[in-house]
Amino acid sequence: MDAGLDFLPRESFLVTLTHPIGFTDGLTSIAVAQHGAVSRAQALASGLTDRRISGNLRSRRWQRPHPGVYVTFTGPLPYLTRVWAALRYAGDSATVSHETAGYLQGLLDDPPSCVHLTIGEHRRVRPQRGLVLHRARGVETKRHPARDPPQTRIEDTVLDLLDHQTCVDDVVALITRACQRRLTTAPRLAEAIARRSRCRWRALCIDVLGDVVAGVQSALERRYVSSVERAHGLPRGRRNVSEGPTNRRRYRDVRYDPFRTVVELDGSAAHPPENRAVDQARDNDVVEQEGAPLRYGWASVAGRPCESAGQVARVLQQRGWTGRPRPCGPGCTLRGTHR
Repeated sequence: MDAGLDFLPRESFLVTLTHPIGFTDGLTSIAVAQHGAVSRAQALASGLTDRRISGNLRSRRWQRPHPGVYVTFTGPLPYLTRVWAALRYAGDSATVSHETAGYLQGLLDDPPSCVHLTIGEHRRVRPQRGLVLHRARGVETKRHPARDPPQTRIEDTVLDLLDHQTCVDDVVALITRACQRRLTTAPRLAEAIARRSRCRWRALCIDVLGDVVAGVQSALERRYVSSVERAHGLPRGRRNVSEGPTNRRRYRDVRYDPFRTVVELDGSAAHPPENRAVDQARDNDVVEQEGAPLRYGWASVAGRPCESAGQVARVLQQRGWTGRPRPCGPGCTLRGTHR
């Protein structure tokens, strides 16, 4: 079981369930395995009667978070208890997914306020407070074969979360985080994308994953040329020839030789932690004053191309470029460059 999650340890349930009124040994083991949550069907199958179930509820030894589902202890419900209660309510085919799966798998650091489950596209389950239901075909093929509680494979969790992102920065951060934390690999994510007929951000994901797989910055460099340099009318930089050993070859530098300016698109920038873009923007402000190379990664090139173009243009102008950058379109945020 994942360490650090907010749930009562299994021993707590054993203490709570050692000598309860109206319990059976079979139900005790089920409740421990499911962090205190049991379905009505499980309680009846273990030998409890309707009278004993009602007695536990009336005496408030049990709680009823959803219709037909009971929690066999008092007090606030830890997150994993809420997850199991939701699963028992939605039925055996339900699978933990999206933000809830991301939290349980270590992709997200904080538990979501609601429990997210995926059920078959034709199933009908009544909505409940604190429960978000997603419908999908072939949910069984996305379920991890061994994880408990039942949950989507990490690759499907990532893709499910990507479908709901609205910001390029968040897409890049999610992909790189999954690989940085060694929850999955770029090839496995690429295979999962290929299996899906519909995948939001497909082109961006393929670019980022291709960069991670190869260990080079060619995809990032292409994005820099199209989204930063060419789109904003900057002078064409000279690309370095490849460098480094074959298995770790890099294509990182964009050189503006007449203006003594270098833009680095290096490995550490292409695999940024969540706050790398902010750090780069801060460091690049210093570059404008001190003349060191500018450094950009995926979040800056794909997520903030106009801001990055403005920064490069200011440095080039300070070092002799007499041109002027142009907006890339009606919504361009290019600012702070004057000629």
